[in-house]
Amino acid sequence: MSRVRASVGGKCLNKHCEVFMKPVIRALLACLTMSPWLHAAAQPIPSATAAATVPARPGDVASVDAIINALYDANTVLVDQKRDADRFRSLFVPGGRLMPTAGSGSAKRVIRIQTVDDYVRQASSGPPRHGFSEREIVRTSEAFGNIVHVFSTYEMHRDSTDAHPARGINSIQLFTTAPAGGSSACRRTPSAPTSPYRPNSCPAAPSSP
Repeated sequence: MSRVRASVGGKCLNKHCEVFMKPVIRALLACLTMSPWLHAAAQPIPSATAAATVPARPGDVASVDAIINALYDANTVLVDQKRDADRFRSLFVPGGRLMPTAGSGSAKRVIRIQTVDDYVRQASSGPPRHGFSEREIVRTSEAFGNIVHVFSTYEMHRDSTDAHPARGINSIQLFTTAPAGGSSACRRTPSAPTSPYRPNSCPAAPSSP
């Protein structure tokens, strides 16, 4: 995740996301949308979602808000308490990838590609973190057809004593079996402090005439 998901690309949550999905939504960290003519020429291909071996909780995949909230919650529990890995796994399509990136300024830019199980092994290792947490503070999203792309800015506390939380951005792709049409939305957690990580910052509300 942080380092999620999917790219959760930096790493890779409230109401007011105007893109409403119906089950099943799955995090699709590496998504390739092929041209319509390729689909027409190809033999029918079963959906990867049919091969899922860990069923998601219906409430975790009922909407964009639900799956983003579930992703942060499942990751927090996995890293902090080293448990409930199957809930984290259930949010991804089979074959989904996490692609953490690193490097800024003049430093070398790198990208790593992890399977969901690679990440679970990494996050589950070591002792409990006693207070590790991640939460979303800003989100922008765009939807077209059955794909939703989300930039989710998060704040991460390494443990309960962390007075200087780190921030980053998750680039997350979602797939839904219910077409979403075309739309975009932006939301900011009311209590979130001003953050330098705001891609396509939410526009200010128009002033009254």
